[in-house]
Amino acid sequence: MERSRSNRKYTQFDKDRFFKALDRGGTVASVAAGLGLDKMACYRWTRAAGMQFRKQEASPDQKDAFLDLFRRLGNATDAAAQLGLNRNTCYRWIQKAGLARKRADQPSREDFRRLRESGYSRRDAARALGIHPTTAGEWDTGVRKTGNRRIYPGGRVVGYKQGVSSFDTPSGQPVKTASPGLATLEKAINPRYLSLQERESIRDLRDAGDSLRTIAAKLGRSASSISRELGRNSSQANGYQPYAAQRSAASRRPRPKDSKLAAEGRLRKYVKQKLRLRWSPEQISNTLIKEFPDDPEMRVSPETIYQALYVQARGGLRREIQAALRTGRTRRKPRNTGEQRTSRFADPMVMIAERPPEIEDRAIPGHWEGDLITGAYNQSAIATLVERTTRYVMLVHLPGDHTAETVGKGLVKTMSALPAHLRGSLTWDQGAEMAAHKTFTIATEMAVYFCDPASPWQRGSNENTNGLLRQYFPKGTDLSAYGPEDLEHVAQELNGRPRKTLDWDTPAERLRDLLLTN
Repeated sequence: MERSRSNRKYTQFDKDRFFKALDRGGTVASVAAGLGLDKMACYRWTRAAGMQFRKQEASPDQKDAFLDLFRRLGNATDAAAQLGLNRNTCYRWIQKAGLARKRADQPSREDFRRLRESGYSRRDAARALGIHPTTAGEWDTGVRKTGNRRIYPGGRVVGYKQGVSSFDTPSGQPVKTASPGLATLEKAINPRYLSLQERESIRDLRDAGDSLRTIAAKLGRSASSISRELGRNSSQANGYQPYAAQRSAASRRPRPKDSKLAAEGRLRKYVKQKLRLRWSPEQISNTLIKEFPDDPEMRVSPETIYQALYVQARGGLRREIQAALRTGRTRRKPRNTGEQRTSRFADPMVMIAERPPEIEDRAIPGHWEGDLITGAYNQSAIATLVERTTRYVMLVHLPGDHTAETVGKGLVKTMSALPAHLRGSLTWDQGAEMAAHKTFTIATEMAVYFCDPASPWQRGSNENTNGLLRQYFPKGTDLSAYGPEDLEHVAQELNGRPRKTLDWDTPAERLRDLLLTN
């Protein structure tokens, strides 16, 4: 089974259908379009089958048919797609026929904005203006393009044609990294360097006629630093411009060097030989020190080897070197530390550290702990709820599944049966079943607090109760066999047991007292 760029999975049946249609005549592109298949997937199938295709010239009849359809639709992309023709070829036909829009007639962001404000969807507005959907998306989200960069509304800058030196670039020369983006250039750096605000002060004080020593004294810098700054970053035409000076200084700061493995030499040859023997980069790095103790040129860190391998893997790494990596990956796998942990849910979690102290000391009733106990192969589950002050237990029946939607509905139904003063808060772990916690809070007016990862002791009462429940629901049991009446019977038995922590009262007695006194 193959997955195409459109994320659709293709089966052997799709391939057979494609080749049968291709045998009847037509190009790969036209057959793919007629069958609703991804064109690039079809080209891969033909190459894998050893089929060679010469470039087919479009006939005059196809050209005339396209131009007629283009005049009716007004959109070259749609017309080319309907006829199964190459879009670039069709654009050339439009140019030669004199049907291309003049520059003044080109659709603009303003035209697109007016259509969107009048109620057009993004797709319909793009189709009406004859612009590509990607362009429409960028106009809709406020992305601006300048040179080889895309500048997003929040200030993020994405540059293209960036690279790092690797083992075997196509030209044999190291790839030069493009200059950093605007946000990177203008961000604050170490206090030992002049900041943008200081550079603005230098310009203002210089225009006011202050001497270099006076400027240095006011900024708390040495006079030589101010002199070097003006000498390096002033121009005869514009004088000293603080923003230009900041960008120039930030551009000079990295001082990028070529990788030690970018050029041919003894070191690169040694590394290649050991990689072919399936040595790890760490083994190579440490063996170099032992074999060449007096040669500082024969040194390379494991990270440098990894960077050369992974960057090259995107640009044509030879198979024998690529196979040397035990993982077989051609891209690095990102690994997050605890500090980089992202939120489990779309709605932000309120962690247990923010829970008020009156909940922590169990002084006020109405605060609950919850979790799921699961059955055989995690196919069935029961939601368990324990009140922190009275240890009163409620069990929630989950018919069919234990998705976030099912669990949320079950919890809302169970909690809604309680009086308002017993609906204080709910503490849960970070299980996926609580993804709808925001909806639960809105429906019950109960705050939800989440425990830290791998910290079951933060819900101690609930964990203890789940252990007691395993007397009734052993592990490996199919919990879907138990109905609401069965769960109610088990909960009544637990709530009727005297507890040492309650001075040998039962949870049911403690809850009854709360209900009678309020």
